[in-house]
Amino acid sequence: MLSVVAVVLASYLVVRVVWPLRLSRAARAGLALLVFGLALHHRIVARFAGSMASPEIPKAAIAVLGTGFIALLLTTVFVLLLDALCILAWALRRRRALAALRRPGVRPLIAAVALLLSGYGTWQAMAVPQVRQVEIAIEGLPEAFDGYRLLQITDLHASRLLTGDWVAAVVAAGNAQQPDLIVLTGDMVDGSPRARADDMRPLAGLQAPDGVVAVTGNHEYYAEYRAWMPALRALGMQVLENGYLEIRRGDAALTLAGVTDPVAARYGLPLPDSAAALAGADPQAPVILLEHRPREARARAQAGVALQLSGHTHGGHIVGMDRLVKRANGGFVSGLYDVDGMALYVGNGAGLWPGFATRIGVPSEIALITLRPATSG
Repeated sequence: MLSVVAVVLASYLVVRVVWPLRLSRAARAGLALLVFGLALHHRIVARFAGSMASPEIPKAAIAVLGTGFIALLLTTVFVLLLDALCILAWALRRRRALAALRRPGVRPLIAAVALLLSGYGTWQAMAVPQVRQVEIAIEGLPEAFDGYRLLQITDLHASRLLTGDWVAAVVAAGNAQQPDLIVLTGDMVDGSPRARADDMRPLAGLQAPDGVVAVTGNHEYYAEYRAWMPALRALGMQVLENGYLEIRRGDAALTLAGVTDPVAARYGLPLPDSAAALAGADPQAPVILLEHRPREARARAQAGVALQLSGHTHGGHIVGMDRLVKRANGGFVSGLYDVDGMALYVGNGAGLWPGFATRIGVPSEIALITLRPATSG
C-alpha cells in the first residue's frame, strides 16, 4: 500500500513539476527516475541492505536519501496547494493571479524551497536533544517525593544515522541533570543487537540513584525483541514487561509500572496489560506508568494511574503534520495533558527512525520531570 501511494505521489510530481521543465527529454527522464527512486527508496534499501526500520547503509547515504524523500513529500504538498489556488483563481476569473501562478519558474522554485526545508529538517533530526524542564503535580504524592526528579528519554532510535557518539552525547546531557530516576519509554533502537552493539553501549553509562528503568516500543519488536531483552538488561536497565517496581523514601512509596507494546501481537508476545502490570502493587501508592504509545491514556486514567509517560509520536515531526499524528494517537501528540485527572506527558523524542528523519518546528528533547503534590483549589 505504501509503495502504491509513493508511486502515485511521484507520478503527480513528474507530471506537474518535472516534465514541464525546459530541459532535454533525457534530462527530464533522468529527473523522473530520481523522483521515483526517492519515493521508493525505503523498499529499495530494505531489499539490499537491512530493513525499512534499520537501513544498514552509511550515515551520509541515509541523510541524503531522507532529505530527498522529505523534499519530495513537501513539494507534493506545496504543488497541490498551488494547483488548488489555480483552480480557485480560474473559478473567480482572476486572470492576472492565474497567470502569475502558472509562470514556468514557480514550481521549480517551490521544489527548491522544499529541498531547503528538508535539509534543515534532517539537520534538526540529527541534533543532540535539549533538556526540557517540566513540573507535574500528582494527586496523593507523598511529601517525601515532593521535588522528585525523573528523567524521561524516549525514542532514541539508535541506528546507522544516530550512532554511538550521538547516544553518548544524550547520555551525558541526561546524567548532567542529576535525576533521581531515569526512564526510557520505548523505541530505543533500530537494528539487531549485533548491528547496534557499539551504538547502544553508551547507555550503560546512564546513572541515577533509583536506577534506569525501560519499556519497549514497537521498534524493539522489529529488531529481534527476544534478543534485545537480555542485551538491554546487560546495559543496566530494568525492563518492565507488564510489571512494576516500588520506589521508597522511608515509609512512603511510588509504584513505577510498565507495559509492552500492541505490536507484540504480530510476534505472538504478550500484549500491553496494565492490570497485570499492577497486580500486587500497593493500592495507596501513586502509580507512574511507562507506556510507549499514549493512545490508551483514558483507559489508564480509569485504572487509577496518576502519571503516564509516553513517546512514539515524535511530536508530529513537522508543524501542521502534528494534527494528523494526533488523530492516530488518541488525540495526544506532544507535551503535558490532563486526562480525566491523570497527568499524561508525551515526549517529542530524542531521536527519530531513519526512514522519516526530519524535524521542522518540532525540536527533539529529553525531559526532566519534577514531581509535586497536587494542591486542591
